[in-house]
Amino acid sequence: MAIIAVAGRKGGIGKSTIAGNLAGEFAALGHSVLVLDADPQHSLADWADLGEGLLSRCVEKVKSGSVETLRARARTAEQAADFVLIDTPPGISEAAYQAALVADLVLLPCGPSPLDLLALKGVLNLALKARAERRSKRPRIRLVPSRVLMHTNLGRSLSSSLEEVGKKVLPPIGQRIVVAEAVARGLTVAEYAPHSVSREEFQKLAKAVQKIVAR
Repeated sequence: MAIIAVAGRKGGIGKSTIAGNLAGEFAALGHSVLVLDADPQHSLADWADLGEGLLSRCVEKVKSGSVETLRARARTAEQAADFVLIDTPPGISEAAYQAALVADLVLLPCGPSPLDLLALKGVLNLALKARAERRSKRPRIRLVPSRVLMHTNLGRSLSSSLEEVGKKVLPPIGQRIVVAEAVARGLTVAEYAPHSVSREEFQKLAKAVQKIVAR
């Protein structure tokens, strides 16, 4: 159905958290999923190895530097899974660019810090460059407010700040303890805390993404 890349110039902005939990939400909606961990740190694969939940069955490492392998694997996976998610390395990397070249949608998480907003510009340009090379409207590009502290002024204003970038903004993901607790058990939030506020946030994000790729 769709290939979705999650990219960001900085580490620690929630790329892996979003990729893993979107996989959980798509699975809960009855879709088959595969997650390609193209980050050399393989944080998502490490998360999957901590438990026996969904991620332990659907996360696959892609070796660092094998960008052509990444594109080929994503195309092959698309034939077997409804949703293929690619967790890319931080920075303006070749792997992130190759993921954008094959993706239907690129999600760009951004934290509330002014430095996060400054870093967003570089990875946004990377996604736009991939679109220009493809001579297509794809990948579609969406911004995701991430690790948001809702009770702070920066957190409350993040969505409006991102709108000024000129790209559509999807539902925010808050910084909540339950997310870290789920990771520690090798589970998605959908599996660990199905009735939590955090679960509701990932559900809203997944439904928004599903609507975009269905067009």
